[in-house]
Amino acid sequence: MNFTDFLKSVDDVVWGIPLIVLILLTGIFLTIRTKGISLRKLGISFKYMLTNEEGAEGEVTSFGAFCTAMAATIGTGNIVGVATAVVAGGPGALFWMIFAGLIGMATKYAEGVLAVKYRTINIDGHALGGPFYYIEKGMGEKWKWLAKVFAVFGVGAGFLGIGTFTQVNGIASAIQGVCDPNKEHVINIFGTDYSISIVITAVVLAIVVARVIIGGIQRITKVTTIVVPFMAISYIVVALAIIINNIDRLPGAIALIFQSAFGLRAVAGGALGAIMIAMQKGIARGIFSNEAGLGSAPIAAAAAQTKSPVREGLVQMTGTFIDTIIVCTLTGLVLVVTGTLDTGLEGAQASAYAFGTGLPWNDEVGSVVLAICLTFFAFTTILGWDYYSERCLEYLVGYKKKILAGSKWIYVLCVLIGPFLTLEAVWTLADIFNGLMAIPNLIALLALSGVVAKETKEYLDNTKSNKLK
Repeated sequence: MNFTDFLKSVDDVVWGIPLIVLILLTGIFLTIRTKGISLRKLGISFKYMLTNEEGAEGEVTSFGAFCTAMAATIGTGNIVGVATAVVAGGPGALFWMIFAGLIGMATKYAEGVLAVKYRTINIDGHALGGPFYYIEKGMGEKWKWLAKVFAVFGVGAGFLGIGTFTQVNGIASAIQGVCDPNKEHVINIFGTDYSISIVITAVVLAIVVARVIIGGIQRITKVTTIVVPFMAISYIVVALAIIINNIDRLPGAIALIFQSAFGLRAVAGGALGAIMIAMQKGIARGIFSNEAGLGSAPIAAAAAQTKSPVREGLVQMTGTFIDTIIVCTLTGLVLVVTGTLDTGLEGAQASAYAFGTGLPWNDEVGSVVLAICLTFFAFTTILGWDYYSERCLEYLVGYKKKILAGSKWIYVLCVLIGPFLTLEAVWTLADIFNGLMAIPNLIALLALSGVVAKETKEYLDNTKSNKLK
């Protein structure tokens, strides 16, 4: 058994039926316990997202915290991850991804509420919060070991998984597809030939990332509040253009997604297996993309300048709606209506094909558009996850400036080497860390669901009496 096969075996155990059931039941339970606030108050949550509170504690504005969370959320998972899911799990994986997103809104809401309620803000305004703090302070000191377990997995996810390797690997693949698709210009590194475009991408990206993350949360927020809205809107417009250009195939694509989701197209006796594969790939990639239940977004939420835990919870849940219900759905539809699933391509190459053939002009134009979108998506995710992994490390070792500063350079090194790793191993490793992070966080969300329900009830009661708008 080689290393990749070993990782796949571990991934199958981590993302087995127990974790899938735990994620789904947690989202459903929190939706019921909070009286469906994640669906009922979606409109006002967007208003809160764009309106900053005056005189509230925190390091960055609520919109800034939201953009930082969205920067880490909208990344290669929305493009490469969706492609990987529908290729491996069939078109039905998109259905389960959307389903996980809908119930995941309640999960993300609960994370935001607990992050603000149990955060710690120092005299200098330095905020620290997230699952490790609401586990320790909400569940009690005897559960501090669980908080540390989450923090360890969080550092691993940031340095070795979702934060670096998957993002830069996706960027490099997309750029090579545009600049050197036939791998004609190569350089030999440690006995392996790599396209020069990949080497240049790795070096340039590492330099740019270093310049931003050294400035801390303020500089990260400054960059993400500009880039995130621009890149999300641009991608949505392009994806809609492809779907409209192939509108005649849309009804068939939607039917195919539903049939595949429930095993209706599987051969006799294989329906259950087809459903489980679609669920596994769809939910795993959905969590990778929107991070609901993962425990990462509340780390950014804790830094928001806000007085109300519920308000920040509502702001944070909009991220899941935008990420999965809008962006991932559009990506999946683009892949299906363009017939990409029949090409045998995977990852960034599959998405590049869909964008190249889906637009009514030269194929290369679509590939360039995708490469640009993917670069911005992945770049901001790298920035957001640097903040997450640093906060996890800070919880483990304390506020030790030299260690935290050194960790930034290790993070940059991981960015540098990411493009030279194999696609399958990179995504499998990211899936493993995501699942391991989710377990302690989901336990905490269930244990503290009463706190979330109480905060929600007070908010709804105040809203009815016009004390809170």
